[in-house]
Amino acid sequence: MNRAASERLYLALDQGGHASRALVFDGRGALLAKGLEEVRVRHPQPGWVEQDPEELVASLHSAAAAALRQLGARAARPTCAGLATQRASIVCWDRVSGAALSPVISWQDVRAHAWLEQFAPRADDIHRRTGLRLSAHYGASKLRWCLEHLPAVAAAHREGRLAFGPLAAFLIFRLLEERPLLVDPANAARTLLWNLATMDWDPELLALFGLPRAALPACVPTRHRFGDLQVGGHALALEILTGDQSAALFAHGAPRPDTAYINMGTGAFIQRALGRHPGDAAGLLTGVVFRDDAEVVYTLEGTVNGAGAALQWLEEEHGLKDVERDLPGWLDRDGAPPLFLNGVSGLGAPFWVPDFPSGFIGAGEPWQQAVAVAESIVFLLQVNLEELRRHDPAPREILVTGGLSWYDGLCRRLADLSGLPVYRPAEYESTARGLAYLLAGRPAAWPEPRPGTWFRAEQNPALQERHRRWRAEMQRALGN
Repeated sequence: MNRAASERLYLALDQGGHASRALVFDGRGALLAKGLEEVRVRHPQPGWVEQDPEELVASLHSAAAAALRQLGARAARPTCAGLATQRASIVCWDRVSGAALSPVISWQDVRAHAWLEQFAPRADDIHRRTGLRLSAHYGASKLRWCLEHLPAVAAAHREGRLAFGPLAAFLIFRLLEERPLLVDPANAARTLLWNLATMDWDPELLALFGLPRAALPACVPTRHRFGDLQVGGHALALEILTGDQSAALFAHGAPRPDTAYINMGTGAFIQRALGRHPGDAAGLLTGVVFRDDAEVVYTLEGTVNGAGAALQWLEEEHGLKDVERDLPGWLDRDGAPPLFLNGVSGLGAPFWVPDFPSGFIGAGEPWQQAVAVAESIVFLLQVNLEELRRHDPAPREILVTGGLSWYDGLCRRLADLSGLPVYRPAEYESTARGLAYLLAGRPAAWPEPRPGTWFRAEQNPALQERHRRWRAEMQRALGN
């Protein structure tokens, strides 16, 4: 990297489930400034998860302004920006006024799963076209629900004013001066409407789900001149648009095919990067995490919907307080926990059961219940890791990031159960750092600011036995 490139600064915007972040990195990957605004999540009914679109827009403006203020005299140095968002969340809006016509319906939301069941005979074809399982977590059923249940959305459609699609498309429409109606592959691919082969909306799937093509944004590459973002009197070109998990894959440079990447936050996502389309992937997902004029990076992915969301569920349903604060100590205590069958926010890969009931097998004290929930995340990741091992080359190590990765007890259990070494980088802002890497042009050198921590696999027969019993209880609950 030449000196001019290394001295450029990059603004990375990360709109997540519980906060919007704005981070400034230099061309060597060093974090220079950070702004954060927490955002609210609503649960108006069981299975419904919503956010306020206006709050998300305002939070990104505020976080970006705070980050640039921290730069002081260097506030004019960033010249380009990238945005990563929650991938399967959707919004409907007025393409004339820009006003939101629906809430943000979260990727966790499964309100339309009963409606979606009518398409079960087409599930294999939908998987072949989109790389996704037929699931209400993705955008198609949410968009159709809005058309059928929100009068403002239906009226805008009749009058030719409707725009809808991934949250990313709404945010750039509102944040950028040009008001572009565009979306990138990683976010488009989480709608059940985007064809992996053509890299565009699938006309047959649009007809199947009864959704108008004219309301959707145009599909463009991950790297694109999307428009200009005004922050504190400075104009920054938005050059990268992608999903949060997609950006996280690049946090430590070019992803390695022999590494399984796990990002643990509200959900836990396990990915492997491939330079080719992997073909049929059974219970896993296939997607595109990056596309430019020269290259397409595909992934295989497994999902655990109930990671941080499961710990929050435990607090709400069982009255425990400060679970995430106390969990590190609990994970180190002696005493066998019960088992937890984790269907929080729906049972994800490779099972795909939207209404799987969560519950404990066996009794335990409150702290043991928390450990059981934490172990269920590891057990579900192990099931997905076994699916990933079916595809060459088999993973030889695990790289783990995200808020829950800071629990040593979780990382140790993941290493012991998988038999693979687990590496946790010291820098946990993986989504933003991956955005900065892409903005910097994917440089050959992208050094870590400081070394991370390795967790080596050890013999843990008690954990192995709990996992064996958990697998048996899951099979019984699934009716297999």
